[in-house]
Amino acid sequence: MPSLRLACAAAFSIAVTLPVSPATAAPQPAALAFRIDEGRNINSFLRAGPVAAHLLLRSGTDPRILVAFPAGNSGVGLWFEKTAAPVTWTLVNPPKPLSARDARGRILHGIEFEVSVDASELHPRAAVMSSIRVLRDYELQRTAPAEVLSEPHAGDVLEWSRDRLDGAAGYRLTIRASATSSVTAQTFKGAARSPIRMTIQALTGEMPLTPLPTTILHSTGADPRARDALAFLGYREKFLAGSWRFDTYFGRDTLISALLLAPVLEPAAMQSAISSVLDRLAPNGEVAHEEDIGEFAVLRNAREGRGKVATPIYDYGMVDDDFMLAPLTARWLLDDKNGQAYARSFLAQRNAAGERHGDALARNLLWVVERTAYFADDPRAANLVGIKTGRTTGNWRDSDRGLAGGRFPYDVNVALIPSALVAISRLSGTGLLDPYLTRAQRNTLAGADPQQRVWAQHAPALFETDVSAATARDAIRSYAANIGVDSAAALRALGDGPLSFNALSLAADGTRIPILNSDEGFRLLLTDPAPDQLERCLAAILRPFPAGLLTDVGLLVANPALAGPDLQRDFTRSAYHGTVVWSWQQALLAAGLDRQLQRTDLPAEARTHLTQARRDLWAVIEKSRALRTSELWSWSYRDGQFHIAPFGASGADADESNAAQLWSTVYLGLTPPVAARP
Repeated sequence: MPSLRLACAAAFSIAVTLPVSPATAAPQPAALAFRIDEGRNINSFLRAGPVAAHLLLRSGTDPRILVAFPAGNSGVGLWFEKTAAPVTWTLVNPPKPLSARDARGRILHGIEFEVSVDASELHPRAAVMSSIRVLRDYELQRTAPAEVLSEPHAGDVLEWSRDRLDGAAGYRLTIRASATSSVTAQTFKGAARSPIRMTIQALTGEMPLTPLPTTILHSTGADPRARDALAFLGYREKFLAGSWRFDTYFGRDTLISALLLAPVLEPAAMQSAISSVLDRLAPNGEVAHEEDIGEFAVLRNAREGRGKVATPIYDYGMVDDDFMLAPLTARWLLDDKNGQAYARSFLAQRNAAGERHGDALARNLLWVVERTAYFADDPRAANLVGIKTGRTTGNWRDSDRGLAGGRFPYDVNVALIPSALVAISRLSGTGLLDPYLTRAQRNTLAGADPQQRVWAQHAPALFETDVSAATARDAIRSYAANIGVDSAAALRALGDGPLSFNALSLAADGTRIPILNSDEGFRLLLTDPAPDQLERCLAAILRPFPAGLLTDVGLLVANPALAGPDLQRDFTRSAYHGTVVWSWQQALLAAGLDRQLQRTDLPAEARTHLTQARRDLWAVIEKSRALRTSELWSWSYRDGQFHIAPFGASGADADESNAAQLWSTVYLGLTPPVAARP
């Protein structure tokens, strides 16, 4: 649906007269409203003044109404009992901003909207008002902590309301039936042959974030939906990873998105991205993957013996994000003219705790050099950087089987670490960091350059996998028959030589796990592979699936055809990191191809292959334009063709996709080939 922009923030509908504080008196970005219909979901987004909200209406036999708020990563949701036949929601009147006070006079912000549903009767199962993390868990597991559940109050309206568990302002959900409908705690009904129609208010007491200006980009871009999604997800305090399920900071998502959007991001937005990461570093310099804030922090702190307090808790369990900060910071401070101008003042800025950005950055850079020294001293598989002990996840493929049980991810060890060490060498060589380093620390950072040479020389070979033509053909033919797709085109593209590719990961003993994967994009964007390595990177993944990763609906992120039946059952089109398309991974590869084409040291044949790969990739990217800002999507196969299927539309899917995903807006930083432009 075309995006709708409101004229100005003055379009407010305020439920009560509120005093104007200096903060609210400051100029506000223009209000933003847009809608994304995807699969069974209607997604309506609104950001106006202190209100930012994402309304999701889920149709089908498992209907629900959910409102997610970036403020405190909070939300309210109403789930209904399963229906005998699918029902369909209609958004009669889109959300408008609303502010009100709770029983103690504290301010709540949210939205009011009107909906109807083509059902004669619906039965509420549960209303859950809390952190999005709690709502997300309820959607998956149908359980929520007992202390966050509340009973509705019936009267002229049906209302659920409560304080946050620590006594702070909480949440409110009210439902008023139309003249032709009735709502009670047990049953929603419509008059004979009339849909159920109601007006709903959803509010949160969490502290609003400060939106970045809608001119977040210094290029207008060609995709209004992506611009709107990025504007909704961008705030001075942080960027949100995605809505509705990740309405808060994720380190990896922020770093990847800022890196790919760097050509078009305004300085304030880039500084927000980098500052948010620096502000959340661990004492040893590791990057925070995620934050527990708002009521989810209250729940965890209470459970772990710290009392009912909302002190944020940061997760440092991932390993890939630790090696992304240096490349982004070098890209901004050293290569961008705006960043160069801000470099010294940016590093000297202090965060809320009083720490200078330069001190925080130095902690991360020192940690990276020290963590990667083991392999540089003794380059064998056991000394690679692996996921942390006791975990099954450690990189962006963060579902339990995303690395197929592997310990050492390809992307971390072959792309991210060498690029981080190069960036550290560059940053330390400029003298910019000298005010934040001791002499001994400067000597430590001087080791980055020799270490990266060892990593670049020895790490890739540990992942190189070669399967004979005969073995590959048999495996691909069998796998294609099992999943019900045609293999003729894939087998023709395979040729007579061996199928050579880089393994998704290594097992703890160094064994290669033979799953084709899309993480070559990291290597192309961040490193300079030799021509033969470029050929290995591209040839395997850009063959038609199931010999490679290319399909009519996009570039898949994994292909288990050569991995055996057990892993094939883990990597299906219903698995979160299976044979599905992640939008940003296509953009990552496209940006990587652009970077390689800028090199001047490649032979003509390599440039020809890169140019053709770029055309082939963009051809499938354009076919999925309608879902580009989504997190991921799946596919069906019929009549000899792949067809897009929104992830989460099938009951077999592991989860549902976000309609607005931060790292799926990164196409705004790319320029497609002329032939691929709409």
